[in-house]
Amino acid sequence: MEDGGEAASSSSSEVQSVCSRVDVPRIPNPELKRLLFFKVYKRRWFVLLVLCLLNCSNATLWLTFAPVADQSAQYLIVSLEEINWLSLVYMVVAIPLSFGTTWMLDTLGLRITLILGSWLNMFGALVRFCGTPLGETFEPQYPVVMLGQTLGAIAQPLIIFTPTKLAALWFPDHQRATANMIASMSNPLGILLANVISPMIVESPSHIPTLLIVYMVPACIICFLATVGIRSSAPPTPPSASAETSGSEPFVQGLKLLLKNKAYLVLLLCFGSGIAVFTCFSTLLEQILCVQGYTNDFAGVCGALFIVFGIVGAGALGLFVDKTKKFIEATKINMSLTALACIAFSVVSQMRQQKAAVAAVCSLFGFFGFSIYPVAMELSVECSYPVGEASSAGLIFISGQVQSVLYIILLQGLTKRLADSPLSTCGNAILSWRVPLMVMAGLCSFFTCCLVIFFHTRYRRLEAEEQATYGTKQSNGTTTSEHTPSVES
Repeated sequence: MEDGGEAASSSSSEVQSVCSRVDVPRIPNPELKRLLFFKVYKRRWFVLLVLCLLNCSNATLWLTFAPVADQSAQYLIVSLEEINWLSLVYMVVAIPLSFGTTWMLDTLGLRITLILGSWLNMFGALVRFCGTPLGETFEPQYPVVMLGQTLGAIAQPLIIFTPTKLAALWFPDHQRATANMIASMSNPLGILLANVISPMIVESPSHIPTLLIVYMVPACIICFLATVGIRSSAPPTPPSASAETSGSEPFVQGLKLLLKNKAYLVLLLCFGSGIAVFTCFSTLLEQILCVQGYTNDFAGVCGALFIVFGIVGAGALGLFVDKTKKFIEATKINMSLTALACIAFSVVSQMRQQKAAVAAVCSLFGFFGFSIYPVAMELSVECSYPVGEASSAGLIFISGQVQSVLYIILLQGLTKRLADSPLSTCGNAILSWRVPLMVMAGLCSFFTCCLVIFFHTRYRRLEAEEQATYGTKQSNGTTTSEHTPSVES
């Protein structure tokens, strides 16, 4: 027994001596303690759903009248040009309001921005309907409808700038690109729905009020979901290290940092040009194809293929990038393939009786081009971190809008009136789009080459997260590594 006691006492003394040699911290490591709270919440999917529905609804309000322009003009007793302004007002309003939206997202937070956007979207839908009464005793009021469109246009930046911010605040690093893709692609989905629903409902001008009710009801429901369901701008605990410091740079200081970031400026110019090319394609597709005898129905099919294949491509690329984190490679390769598709479209669209080829090229154009958008927005955040997500993504959107206006003016200015085109379905105004299409393909190719050659950057946000998770800390002149996994629930 005495031998056993001596052995126990010897063992205890050895343990104490080992413990004395190893510096075991009595106070929990604050970095380790903080990392244990990197959690994700199921509620993030509801917030994403509300944003997707809101983005989709706003897109349907934007293009309500474009697919039924003739019937809308007859009902509202205005010209086709005035009907076109019901859509163009979105582009005009978005540019000056974009800076205020980026400030609001990065300063006031996601919840206030989304709820304000949902109320503006709903009021826009309600005001539009008030300008088109169902009874025959009141005449339709075009200015009232334009006011409703303007309210929807004010809501657009509040909605369309949000996906990157939402992905950063609510989703872990391996889901951010996918979440951004889902939220971003809900906008073209809304465009597709507007192009399908509007012609389906409006068989005659008298059906315009019914159409506005169809778009108004979802806007009201989504506003209710946003107001009641979104209770905070961010989850109780962050899903990643970067989410803790999201928008940490003051707004003005963030803009200064962006304008000094060479990689970001290259992306701003080159990807903004890509957005402009896609805007031109969507806006001018019908006018380009009708010259060679293609019907409006076929142009609508090509536009639908463009969007559907774009959403499919965006889904595939988003999942790929989330797993591999190869943002730069994915963006450069897809931009190059998009430029080739743009060149192919500029050639094939000038050929007659080539429906299969035109449809295939439009599908490829959408598949490669649309898929870049959410990835490039994530890349803009990666190369500009710690600037707020809304600022980095918002400036690229503004660049795209400004270049879209310039490109459309340029391309329309380069058209030439044709004396005759036997197969044309364009009506009285027959224009040659050969030179404008070549210019568009040239611009797309030029800026793609600039992106491939000059764009190089570090993944600043991923590096910051890696440093926080497996970072090095200086302690008494020595460096220690802390390998601590994040906890997910």
